[in-house]
Amino acid sequence: MTERQVARLLRDVRAGRVSVAEAVSRLRGMPFEDLGFAKVDTHRELRTGFPEVIYCEGKAVEHVIAIARRIRERHHVALATRCSRQIYEAAAAELAEVTWHETARIMVVGRPARPSGRARPVAVVSAGTADAPVAEEAAVTVETMGCRVERLYDVGVAGLHRLLVHRQKLERARAIVVVAGMEGALASVVGGLVSAPVIAVPTSVGYGASFRGLAALLTMLNSCAAGVAVVNIDNGFGAGYFAALVARGGRPG
Repeated sequence: MTERQVARLLRDVRAGRVSVAEAVSRLRGMPFEDLGFAKVDTHRELRTGFPEVIYCEGKAVEHVIAIARRIRERHHVALATRCSRQIYEAAAAELAEVTWHETARIMVVGRPARPSGRARPVAVVSAGTADAPVAEEAAVTVETMGCRVERLYDVGVAGLHRLLVHRQKLERARAIVVVAGMEGALASVVGGLVSAPVIAVPTSVGYGASFRGLAALLTMLNSCAAGVAVVNIDNGFGAGYFAALVARGGRPG
């Protein structure tokens, strides 16, 4: 949709020829911006409540920067996952308000929306310190989407008392992301304690028979606790995004 078409649509709304609801429906279908090497979905936030997210691995540094610039020009924030220090440093030299979360490997361009102090948080629970990169990917994603986060780290089943002291925090959460490798049992344990939805994230942490996260994935998929959903191995971003949608009640940010 061109600027002329947008202007015509707005004039039609003002003249009463097109309803506001119909205009919003048409705007949802507006196209992408073709950069040649990428087609940036500049209107994703209008449809889904959050702008397009950049997955950095496999992309050229200059391409990531160009995409981030376009997204930031049209939205309050641009989020880039699996971001390296090299990409961050290059982006920080060209773009304003660039933040890199090293453990999460996430770059944020712009300022995320401030969460409501009264909103129930998303709890991000991790089994061990080796799971921290995936847990932080989930936590930073939730925060960038404008939701509060309660971090409960290193509370795996090998020392279950470490988790149980946080019962009140778990019960207060609107949604819970559980990150665990090895056998992945923590998600079932948490799922059996709370009424909030649990999003389980298997990680590739573990010895040979863990098959780089496959064992944890199968454990979580076979959980006997109701209310547990599972994302892909090491997909902290996907879990955080889903948890933020739950916390926001499915409403746009």
